[in-house]
Amino acid sequence: MIKLEDFVKIKDYKFKHINNNAVIYIDDINNVEPESIKQLLNVSKLPGLVGDAIAMPDIHWGYGFPIGCVACTNYDEDGVISPGGIGFDINCGVRLLRTNLEYNEIQKYKEKILDELFKEVPAGLSSESDIRLSKSEFKKSIIKGIKWALEEGYADKNDLNFIEDNGYKRESSFDYISEEAIERGKNQLGTLGSGNHFLELQIVDEIYDEEAAKRLNLFKDQVVLMIHCGSRGFGHQIATDFINLMLKVMENKYKIKVEDKQLACVPANSEEGKKYIYSMNLAANFAFINRQIITYKVRKVFKKLLNTKEVEIVYDISHNMATIEEYSYNSKKYKLVMHRKGATRALPPFHPSLPNEYKEIGQPVLIPGDMGRYSFVLVGTETAYKETFGHTCHGAGRIKSRNQAKKTINYNELIKELESKGISIRAASKATILEEAPQAYKDALNVVDIVHNANISKKVAKLRPIGVVKG
Repeated sequence: MIKLEDFVKIKDYKFKHINNNAVIYIDDINNVEPESIKQLLNVSKLPGLVGDAIAMPDIHWGYGFPIGCVACTNYDEDGVISPGGIGFDINCGVRLLRTNLEYNEIQKYKEKILDELFKEVPAGLSSESDIRLSKSEFKKSIIKGIKWALEEGYADKNDLNFIEDNGYKRESSFDYISEEAIERGKNQLGTLGSGNHFLELQIVDEIYDEEAAKRLNLFKDQVVLMIHCGSRGFGHQIATDFINLMLKVMENKYKIKVEDKQLACVPANSEEGKKYIYSMNLAANFAFINRQIITYKVRKVFKKLLNTKEVEIVYDISHNMATIEEYSYNSKKYKLVMHRKGATRALPPFHPSLPNEYKEIGQPVLIPGDMGRYSFVLVGTETAYKETFGHTCHGAGRIKSRNQAKKTINYNELIKELESKGISIRAASKATILEEAPQAYKDALNVVDIVHNANISKKVAKLRPIGVVKG
């Protein structure tokens, strides 16, 4: 039985379990659902764990790992890699685009902009792209990653500087990818998908850190756009295939036992572990291209309707990924498998991975909220690098399941509420709108205030939605 009293406050906004290597960043431990705490404790017992299994204030129940979790294992000493610690939507992530326009310059065009975006960017569960590739062309594109998008005219050279890992995972291979994964993915590049994925037209509503905002070229009342999507059916099938493989070999071949079958895993440096890493990286390349093609289509719409070419990437980050990184923990150097499941990097100022433009402020952190309230821009900190392996939260976090939302929220009332706030919606289905209603999520401001006050990322700006495209 889960006992909340087994978590003790060791620091403001930080609770640690007395018997397990589990930490939660939260203002009130009673606000965490028992199911997700159980999952966190299960993660804390994974073979080869270094440090704590860490939960962010957006923690909620997920597959295997709770969503909003970071766990690092020792690659060189049979530390495991678990697809449940990455998620089915590999490299699901967020990209923020800035324009040089203010709200009053686009207000009369808003509905037309949304109509055009909805037409240009396919959305919905089975949505397919207007970009048709043969199987061999698809393979070439994904192996090249964002470089393919650059060659094909979907990207500008400067775009690559502002994408995590420059939008390209080199250690990737199609050798271990099923035909089903290829078939599911090859017609989905440049599509949003469904669920919580979106393309949102936003306004910079408030600036908290003038200097950081200036470095990011953000200003009050500025028109920006946020893209949230990932690797679609391609990544989902890869995750499914490797979970099934790991379930077969985990106990029989590697004598690994876990608290929950959804934590299926193998040593990261094993044959199966390396195959998964190369396959996961392919899905990451897919997701980078996916967000890039959507960016291209956004630029197309703004050029057509407003004759502006200035739609630039602020930053692009993943929150469903594992990376192999050198890291010093407790004065000892490790090669770590960094699982981030619904968590994002928050690298500090002067980290070598940052573009020169952002060296002095730290890595931009993008935290989407819900479609009825606000999203946030933050920056990474030294505290995060020391305490959380350089990570922070990734979003608001659900408080109602999709089924609960559909059963308890009135569609007409929801639409009226959004319209009263000046928020227009374009969606493939009513069900998606209900599933993603603001009432289904925690208040992102509370989540962001916790990570800000815990100093694992610092607030820069608040973004207000004025139009949303959803699947």
